[in-house]
Amino acid sequence: MRRLPVAAVGMVATMAMVGGPKSPMRSSGREPSTAIASLGQVRAAGGTASEVGRDGKDEPQTVVTPQWLHDRLESDTKIKVVDASWYMPNEKRDTLKEYKEGHIPGAVFFDLEKISDVTSDMPHMLPSEAAFEQAASALGIQNDDWLVVYDTKGLFSAARVWWMFRVFGHEKVWILDGGLPNWKASGFPTKSEGPQLLRGEEAVAAVQKVYSGKEVPKSQYKATLQPHLVWSVEQVKGNLQDKEVQVIDARGKPRFDGTVPEPRKGVRGGHIPGSKCVPFPEVLSPSGTLLTPEELGSKFKNAGVSTEGPIVASCGTGVTACILALALHRMGKQDVAVYDGSWTEWGSRSDTPVETNAPTAA
Repeated sequence: MRRLPVAAVGMVATMAMVGGPKSPMRSSGREPSTAIASLGQVRAAGGTASEVGRDGKDEPQTVVTPQWLHDRLESDTKIKVVDASWYMPNEKRDTLKEYKEGHIPGAVFFDLEKISDVTSDMPHMLPSEAAFEQAASALGIQNDDWLVVYDTKGLFSAARVWWMFRVFGHEKVWILDGGLPNWKASGFPTKSEGPQLLRGEEAVAAVQKVYSGKEVPKSQYKATLQPHLVWSVEQVKGNLQDKEVQVIDARGKPRFDGTVPEPRKGVRGGHIPGSKCVPFPEVLSPSGTLLTPEELGSKFKNAGVSTEGPIVASCGTGVTACILALALHRMGKQDVAVYDGSWTEWGSRSDTPVETNAPTAA
C-alpha cells in the first residue's frame, strides 16, 4: 500500500493545524493529552428539540424504529433521512445505483467513500470541516435538522456517517434500527425517484472543489470539529505508553489474532498492543438491530472492557469501529472516539508495534 513518507505526513498535519478550521487538509497530529482532556465535552451544532420533538418529549435515544420514522416523515419537515449504504470493495455492488432503484422516500445519498479526505492514500478518511460543510449543504442538510441515517445491510456503514455528523458537531442524529431491511419488513414503501436524486452527486462534486482549491458557494451548514471524537495514529501511539484510554477492535477474532491474512495488500496481521477484541456482529441481533443496553453491557464486560473509563474504537478502515461507538452511545457513553485510520493505517506502517495471538511453532 502506498503511503506518504513520515516527513510528508507530519507536514500535512502541521498545515492542517495552522491552516485554521477551514483548511482542506486533514487535522491530524493532535497530542494524546488534548483528546483525553476533552473526553466527554460534546457540543451540539444548533437546533432545538422543540422544532421537531415537541419540547424534547419526542427525542429518541441513539436509534429509532421504522414506525417512529414513518409516523413523522411527512409531518416533521426538519427530519431528514440519509442513505449511508456502502459495501466492501470485494462485494462489487454499486451503492448509488441501488439507491436510485429504491430508497426511503425523501432520503439523500451520502457517499462516504467520496465525501472524505481525497488527499489521503487511505480509504474514506474524515474530510475537512470545509469539505464536510459543502457536502452537507449540497445534500440539503441544515444544522437544526434531525437526521436519521440508515443503510441497506441493517446496520453497517450507517454508523460511520452517524459518527461523522457527530464529529462535526451535529448531535441531532440517529440510526434507523435494522436499516432498510427492517423498514421494508415493517411494510413501509421505498421510492426510485424524487428531486433529491442528484444531491449525492452534487455533494461529491462539492468536496472535490474544496480540495482542488476551486471557488465554492457560502455553505448553509456549519461544521465544528469535535476533536475528542476522532483519533490520529500519533494519539494511539502515545496511548501505548500511558494506557489512559482503552482500545477496542471491531474486527473478527482471526484478524485480531493475526491468524488469517488481512484483506488489504501490505497490511500486517494482528492488533494494537493492549487492545481488546469486540467483533461488531456481537453487538447486533440476527436481524441487524442494535442490542439492548443490558445485552451490550454484557458483551463489553465479557470482552474485558470497562465502560467506566475512556475508550477509542478501531477496526479495518474506520467503518465498523463506529458500530462499537454507537453501541456504547446507546449505553449512555457518548464520548467514545474512533481511530480514523484504524488497522489499515496501523498495520501498514513500519513504526507501529503489532501484537498477535498466533500459535508459535513447537
